[in-house]
This record gives sequence, C-alpha cells and structure tokens, in this order.
Amino acid sequence: MVDDAEWEDNDEKLKKKQQKKDEQEKKRQEQLQKKAEAKALLEKEMESIKGKALPPPPKITRAQISQIKEKTIRHEPTVKTVPARVVVEEPPLQENLNRLQIDGELAQTVDEAISILSEKSDVDKHPEKRLKAAYTAFEEINLPRLKAENPSLRLSQLKQMLRKEWLKSPQNPLNQA
Repeated sequence: MVDDAEWEDNDEKLKKKQQKKDEQEKKRQEQLQKKAEAKALLEKEMESIKGKALPPPPKITRAQISQIKEKTIRHEPTVKTVPARVVVEEPPLQENLNRLQIDGELAQTVDEAISILSEKSDVDKHPEKRLKAAYTAFEEINLPRLKAENPSLRLSQLKQMLRKEWLKSPQNPLNQA
C-alpha cells in the first residue's frame, strides 16, 4: 500500500487539465441535447402544420357538373318578369357656342385672330426701356429722405437700401406688368 501511495498522481496541472477536459465534454453533451430537443420541437411543429392543411377537394366529372347545372336550372323560376318601361330624363340641350355670332371683330383664320388680339394689347411690352429714367427719378425723390432717416450711413449703404426699396416699389416698371 505504501507503494501505491508513491505511485499516485498528485500533479495539480494534470488535475486542472483533466477538469477542463471533463467540462468541455459536459458542454458538448449539453449542446447535443439542446440540438436534439430543437429538432424534436421542429418536427412536432411541422406535423401540427401538416395536420391543419385541408385535403384537396375530390375531382368532379363533366357528368356531375352537368347534373348540378340542371338542378340549378330546374329550381329557377321559368317565367321571367319583363321590366316596365324605363323613362330616362335627358338634360336640356345646350346652345352650340361655335355657331354663336359675337359682336365686334370676327376672325376666320389664325393669322386674323393673332392680329386682332395683338392690336388690343395695351400692356407695355418693353418696360426695361424706361427702367433707368424711372430709377433716377425714384432716387432723386427718396435719397434725401433716406439720408435724413439714416445720417450715419455711407452713400453706398444708402444706395443699397434705395435699391431694395426700388425692387418693391410700384413706381418700378417691372412691378407694374
């Protein structure tokens, strides 16, 4: 027995190694068990889904279809009622405006229509031609007022303010159109 005690392995590194090996084996077994449980649950779920699916309806032959049609025809009433006369109210006719004679000038072609419409145009077609003269008049009137309101500003700053007012002013020919 003394000899047995001498040969006994008490190496701590060896014990730790063995414990680690045992733990890894235990983890592997647990993983295998979890996989087996998951597989069993999946199979059970698949079976329950298959059980819920309805079987396809039985095939119907042409003879059976014709019998069904005959039964439905027999059950329908043979006398059909004729609907009474239906009176549809039509809206009153509107006057054709294409034939209407208009007082004033009459145009038969596109060129005549353009000439008639262009003659009546009183709108200023080129307000930018009068822009410079209108701006100088606006500047002569409003620059002294701006100088009185803002005496500490430079002339360039006053002209910037004047320009902003000009863009919004009704005296600006571009705003009149």
